Formats: sequence, C-alpha cells, structure tokens
Amino acid sequence: QVQLVESGGGSVQAGGSLRLSCAASGLTRSTYCMAWFRQAPGKEREGVARIYTGDDSTYYADSVKGRFTVSQDNAKNTLFLQMNNLKPEDTAMYYCAAVLSSIWNCRWKGRPETFTDWGQGTQVTVSS
Repeated sequence: QVQLVESGGGSVQAGGSLRLSCAASGLTRSTYCMAWFRQAPGKEREGVARIYTGDDSTYYADSVKGRFTVSQDNAKNTLFLQMNNLKPEDTAMYYCAAVLSSIWNCRWKGRPETFTDWGQGTQVTVSS
C-alpha cells in the first residue's frame, strides 16, 4: 500500500519561495507517475507538475512553467516541488499523488482521477 506524506507548506510573501516534499512508502520497483496537484477554496483540483520515475521526464501546467520545478530523490523515495517567485494565485492546498504508469500515460493523462494514491496535503499561502 502506497503512503504519501507532504511537508514544507507555509506562508510567504509574493516573490518568495517554498520547497514542498512528499515522502513515499510502499512503492514497488515499477515505474510511477508522481504528481503535485493543488486546490484552492471553491475551485477544482488542478495539476501543477508531474514526473515519470522511469526517466525523470517532467510536465508542468502553463501557470507554473519557469517558476516551479518537480524532482525526485530515488534513494530516499521523496518527491519535491521547488516553488519560486510565488504569486497570491498560487495559494492552495497542495497534494502529492502517485499512480503506476507508462511514460505515455504520465505525459497525456494528468487528470486527478488518473491517480490512485494521494497524500493529505500541505497548505501554501502567498500574500501580496
């Protein structure tokens, strides 16, 4: 059973940075699509970034390209999201998610319903 635990959220001013972590346990030797999603109050959950564990290919939402970087530490089974130049519209609960996946599915199937395992979330608040 896969378990995901996020950490690193907090409150920052616009232009600041945060680094989110997601500690994963229960992963097998298979390849996964690991992702960060976010959900603001009253809004749908949206994908932020994904990484394919097979070759570290990454995919980003247009709204975060050039500001956010997703990465993984295979040895520690940890997923990261480095967030720079944060904006008030980045305020949301951030979730880590995982699914057994091919690279094709990781690239083209990034909707929340694709993912089978989720963390509890960590809050990010950006003030202007």
